[in-house]
Amino acid sequence: MSGMEVLWIYFVIINIISFTIMGIDKRKARKHEYRISEATLWLLAWVGGGTGGFAGMRNFRHKTKHASFAFGFPLLMILQLLAMVYLTIQ
Repeated sequence: MSGMEVLWIYFVIINIISFTIMGIDKRKARKHEYRISEATLWLLAWVGGGTGGFAGMRNFRHKTKHASFAFGFPLLMILQLLAMVYLTIQ
């Protein structure tokens, strides 16, 4: 398995995790339970989960009123996708 294949597998997995965690946090918010910290959500986005985080934010309608999430997650998503495309065509 090449390094790019490993990187793509990581990218897919971290985005699935990020999407799932956004859904879990939304469910916890609705039930008034102990929440997943915003720092954790941002960490997942910064380590490659920007696309999953943004998709989860839109799908679950979660954190959409927070300006830092509303602008930061899409920006990270674009940068991460551009980086993956760039690395793939190299």
